[in-house]
Amino acid sequence: MDPNILSVIIGAAALIAGIIAGKLIFAKNTRKKTEEAELQSQSIIKEAELRAETIRKEKELEAKEKFVQMKAAHDKEVFEKNKRINDAENRIRQKEQSINQKESNLDRQIKENDAIKENLNRQIELVNIKRTELEKHQEEHIRRLEKIANLSAEDAKAQLVESLKNEAQTKALAMQQEIIEDARQKAGKEARKIIIQTIQRTAAEQAIENSITVFNLESDEVKGQIIGREGRNIRAIEAATGVDLIVDDTPEAIILSSFDPLRREIARLSLQRLVADGRIHPARIEEVVEKTRKQIEEQVMEIGERTVIELGIHGLHKELVRMVGRMRFRSSYGQNLLMHSRETANLCATMAAELGLNPKMAKRAGLLHDIGKVPDEESELSHALLGAKLAEKYGENPAVVNAIAAHHDEVEMQYVISPIIQACDAISGARPGARREIMQQYLQRIKDLETLAMSYNGVEKAYAIQAGRELRVIVEADKVTDQDSDKLSFEIAQKIQTEMTFPGQIKVTVIREKRAVNVAR
Repeated sequence: MDPNILSVIIGAAALIAGIIAGKLIFAKNTRKKTEEAELQSQSIIKEAELRAETIRKEKELEAKEKFVQMKAAHDKEVFEKNKRINDAENRIRQKEQSINQKESNLDRQIKENDAIKENLNRQIELVNIKRTELEKHQEEHIRRLEKIANLSAEDAKAQLVESLKNEAQTKALAMQQEIIEDARQKAGKEARKIIIQTIQRTAAEQAIENSITVFNLESDEVKGQIIGREGRNIRAIEAATGVDLIVDDTPEAIILSSFDPLRREIARLSLQRLVADGRIHPARIEEVVEKTRKQIEEQVMEIGERTVIELGIHGLHKELVRMVGRMRFRSSYGQNLLMHSRETANLCATMAAELGLNPKMAKRAGLLHDIGKVPDEESELSHALLGAKLAEKYGENPAVVNAIAAHHDEVEMQYVISPIIQACDAISGARPGARREIMQQYLQRIKDLETLAMSYNGVEKAYAIQAGRELRVIVEADKVTDQDSDKLSFEIAQKIQTEMTFPGQIKVTVIREKRAVNVAR
C-alpha cells in the first residue's frame, strides 16, 4: 500500500480518535461543572434560606421590642391618666368635704338665727304683757290722781306722762345694757370658735433653721483634696462664699457654718460639684461658685413659681414670685420665712372663708405679708412698710397693700382682711417651738458686723465667719493700698469696739489681692 495513503488513513484515524477523546473529555468536564454548579446553587439556596431565616428572626425581635416599647408607653400613659383621675377625685372629694363643712356651718347659723328669732318673739310677748300692765296701772294712777289731788286733766296727764317717761327710760336702758352684753359674749365666743377651727384645720411642719449645714462625703480621703496644699482650697472656698468650713474628726462629713442660709446652700452645691468633678483648686473653685450663684437664682424662681401654684395664687408679678422664692433661704427668729408665709396664707384663707370674706385675696395677702424681709436693696423702712411699697409697685390690690403695711399696726387698717392677716401672722409665730428669739438676736448681730464693714469705701465684700468671732473684709486692689489695708483693719476694729456689744473678741482680717488678666487670641 502506498505509504502516503497509509499516512492519511493513520492521520484520519488519529483525528477521529482525538475528536472522540475530546468529546469524552468535554462531556466529562461539562458533567463536572454541572455538578459543581448544582452544588454551588444548592449552597447559595441554603445560604439564602439561612439569611432569610436570620432576617425573619431579626424582624420578629424588632417587632417584639417595638411591641414592648409601645406597651410600656401605653402603660405609662394609662398610669399617668389614672394618676390624674385620682388627683381629680381627691380634689373633688376635698371640695365635697368643704361644701359639707359649709353646709353644716350654714345649718348651725340657721339654727342660731331661729333661736335668736324665738328669743325676740318671747321678748316681744313680754313687752306686750308689760304694756298691758302699764296701761292698767296708768288708768288706776289717773283715777287716784283725780280723786286725791283734785288735779285738772291736763296737769294729771302731764304728771303721768313724765312718770311713764322716766320709768320707760330706766327699763329701756336696762334692756339695752342686757342686749349689748349678750351680743358681746356671743361675738367673743364665735370669734374664739373661728380661730380654734382655723388652727385645727391648718397643719404645718415646724422646722427651726440652724446656722450650720452638714456636707456628707463618700470617704475621708476627699477631705485632703478639699483642704488643699497648706489649706489653700479651704481659704479659696471661704473667700468666694463667705462660709466657714469646719473639717474635724467627724467621719465622712464637713460642717458649713454661716448665719445666711443662701450662702450655705451656695457653698454646699459648689462643694458637691467640685467633689463630683475631682478638680479642686482655687481657680476652679471661683468658677464653680459663680456658676452655682446663677443656678441658685434660677432655683429661687422655680421655688417661687412652685409655691404660688401650690397655693392657687394667680397673676402674681414675676418680681414678687422671685421674692417668694428667696424666702426659702431666709429665717425669722429661727422660723423658715417661706414656711411661715405659706402657713399664714393657709390660715388667712380658712379664716376668711369662715367669715364669708374673699379667701383668695386673704391667702394672697398672707403669702406676701413678709416680702419686705427679702428686698434686693437695704432700706431704712420697716419690713411691713417696705413690703407694702413693693406690693403697690407691682400692682397688687389696695386691700392686700394695706394688709401688708398694717400687720404690725404701723398704719391704720382700712380693709376687713387686714386684722385677719395680723391675727394669722401672730398664730403662725406663736406655735410652740416655731421661733427662737436668741437665735434672731445672734443673726442680727452678724448682719450688723457685715453692714458696718461694707460702709467703708473700697470694700468689695465682707463676711462674718467663725460664729461672728472673725470679720473677713475683701477690698478692691485698685482703690485700697497695702498701707490703707492696715489702717482700714484698725478703723473697723475700733468702730466695732465702740458701737457694738459682743461677747469675747472679734478678729478683723482685711484681704487685698491684685489680679492681672489678659487673653491670648
